[in-house]
Amino acid sequence: MSIDKAKAYLKQFNMEERVMEFEQSSATVELAAQTVGCEADRIAKTLSFLVNEEPVLIVVSGMSKVDNHKYKEQFKTKAKMIEFDRVEELVGHAPGGVCPFGVKKGVTTYLDVSLKKFETVFPAAGSSNSAIELSIGELEKVSGMKEWIDVCK
Repeated sequence: MSIDKAKAYLKQFNMEERVMEFEQSSATVELAAQTVGCEADRIAKTLSFLVNEEPVLIVVSGMSKVDNHKYKEQFKTKAKMIEFDRVEELVGHAPGGVCPFGVKKGVTTYLDVSLKKFETVFPAAGSSNSAIELSIGELEKVSGMKEWIDVCK
């Protein structure tokens, strides 16, 4: 199960016990915000794209939308999300639980500056009913991020 992969990955940082599992779904920003009891923008949603046919994850604040012009400036190509039924195969987590923890080799992760306005955020933890609260510094450390980018409106 994908949450087990995320927990196994987080174990190296002694954070696996911080993963919260819920009885109800946290698969969307709105559901996750209700479930963890925070504003929707503090949900760190992980978006999956193909850049030159390579899987890329971009973690953005919950209410942020990708700006196509900024995306093209950053990646020199049009934004192309991974098709729903290929996300798990390419990234290692199914839609609703995509996170930057325990992903497949070759997946590059970026953090969007939209997250920097918060002290802590809540990314998913590998399933559609999980989350973990992380400080921005912790997210930088455990996400395996390549760099901070600015691709949201």
